[in-house]
Amino acid sequence: MADLLNTNSNATNYGDDAIVTLSPREHIRLRPGMYIGKLGDGSQADDGIYVLIKEVVDNSVDEFIMGAGHRVEITVEQNVVTVRDYGRGIPLKSLAAAVSEMNTGGKYGGSAFKKTVGLNGVGVKAVNMLSSEFTARSVRDGEARTVTFAKGLEQSDRWESGVAEKNGTLISFRVDEEVFGQYAYNLEYVEQMVKNYTYLNLGLTFCLNGRNYVSKNGLLDLLGENLTEEPLYAPIHLSGDDIEVAITHGTGYGESYFSFVNGQYTSQGGTHQAAFREAIAKTVKEFFHKDYDPSDIRTSVIAAISVKVTDPVFESQTKIKLGSKEIEPGVSMRNFVMDFLGKHLDDYLHKHPETAQTLQKKIVENEKERKAISGIQKKARETAKKVSLNNRKLRDCKIHFTDRSELAEQSMIFITEGDSASGSITASRDVRTQAVFSLRGKPLNCYGLTKKVVYENEEFNLLQAALNIEEDMDNLRYNKVVIATDADVDGMHIRLLMMTFFLQFFPEVIRQGHLFVLQTPLFRVRNKKETLYCYSEEERLKAVARCGANAEITRFKGLGEISPDEFKEFIGENMRLDKVRITKDDPIHDLLEFYMGKNTYERQGFIIDNLRIEEDIVEQDLAIN
Repeated sequence: MADLLNTNSNATNYGDDAIVTLSPREHIRLRPGMYIGKLGDGSQADDGIYVLIKEVVDNSVDEFIMGAGHRVEITVEQNVVTVRDYGRGIPLKSLAAAVSEMNTGGKYGGSAFKKTVGLNGVGVKAVNMLSSEFTARSVRDGEARTVTFAKGLEQSDRWESGVAEKNGTLISFRVDEEVFGQYAYNLEYVEQMVKNYTYLNLGLTFCLNGRNYVSKNGLLDLLGENLTEEPLYAPIHLSGDDIEVAITHGTGYGESYFSFVNGQYTSQGGTHQAAFREAIAKTVKEFFHKDYDPSDIRTSVIAAISVKVTDPVFESQTKIKLGSKEIEPGVSMRNFVMDFLGKHLDDYLHKHPETAQTLQKKIVENEKERKAISGIQKKARETAKKVSLNNRKLRDCKIHFTDRSELAEQSMIFITEGDSASGSITASRDVRTQAVFSLRGKPLNCYGLTKKVVYENEEFNLLQAALNIEEDMDNLRYNKVVIATDADVDGMHIRLLMMTFFLQFFPEVIRQGHLFVLQTPLFRVRNKKETLYCYSEEERLKAVARCGANAEITRFKGLGEISPDEFKEFIGENMRLDKVRITKDDPIHDLLEFYMGKNTYERQGFIIDNLRIEEDIVEQDLAIN
């Protein structure tokens, strides 16, 4: 009986031989996600290849923070990244250990480094061990040392005397394809990283592939770069010892924050951002001597905060969320931020009554709208509470973005069109991390409508409840919100309608990089030997040429036509996702008004002028073969 009950054939093999101790190098290469987050192919800004660049640059910025070096040069060419700073240079005798031995560094205490980012003695070592080629060179007062590595193993060590180079450190590396697979750098992401560094480090010049980047106004420049609409008033820019903030209001919904710690962009916020949100509401309430609701004050806010923290504690090695409750020993983060805004923001509003007047007008407008929908909001919340246990639109997953799990970053929800599409995805999804929300055909065009519609429209209300974003983004249940529709006219229309919903009411979902569009194959081309999936007409022609004239060609009209077994491939590791992004150059209001507004005549003219007629190209296919 015991044998019958023992379904694990390896259970009896669990002995001392099963216990394995890995070296730091082996552990980093086996579990890179613990050190750099996800791997990725470079298509997303948070992919590991960009984290590796950041880990190297952080050390150069730390030199600047400590008053050494005012220029950092970065080149990205043919997948080789080189970072050269002009700081003090790593002490020569310790160079090899500093880039290869875990938990080795000069930032564990003492006075060499204070209020820096690279604290754990891990970052550059992880870069070394995850690179097929790695070179570290340090120059100090005419002496130089260069060490090279391959996959973390030392290859050469060269000392030089009498060199004419300026002091500083050079790190060059090529990410190992054995670990990361095929990848490519998107220089837009690298450029944005560089810009963030300049905003936070006035006086530090970055040179990326020959182009210089420098900021004169810090966070004021950052807001100017990221504003997608005209602000209601000129941004308020305040700075003091260890803190800098910039605040304004727009016309949309939600709250938008950019937060930094010691020059590190904390995309998921943390204790400093929470204190900042609370301090804005408290200071404004006290200034106007009105008991305004905090949500009325913060709705439409666009703001940035940068703090310098002694020995910061982050919630992960990737340093995207601050956990420190103190800005320095004995000084709480909350009180520090509260006191700063309580004095300086209050002074600013007294000195600029026109700004105070505009701000108060916006708060009153937000209050009116909130009270106008409070009745239906209460009813909608009760409905959402009832369906939270059984949301008929939602097929939930087990692990969510808010959970403390290694798989939390992989959590996603597919927003599908109709039951047939959701059926295919539901049957082939990973139930641990992939949820499905099924739309009932085309959702409402919400352009120009108030947030009242989110509560009046059952579908929107259920989606809001599924995502858990009614109050704020802190409780977003899925890291990726993926619009999955057919690649036809109706599917494209639904994509536009859903994007309009998020742009109109929850733009922070897009600003924080959570909204994506799923790319699914248009064609399947196969012969007896292989099956190829094609995402464009060009890919189809290549596949036909490869598989021969007798190849079977299937045109997928919709997601529901793809079998669950096939669909697994399209939502697995090789999933193709297009991130929805907002930049300064995107005239959101104008675009939405043109495509989703009531300007029928203008839109008709545009369609007529840009109408294309596609010819039957069957004969061309046959000619190729």
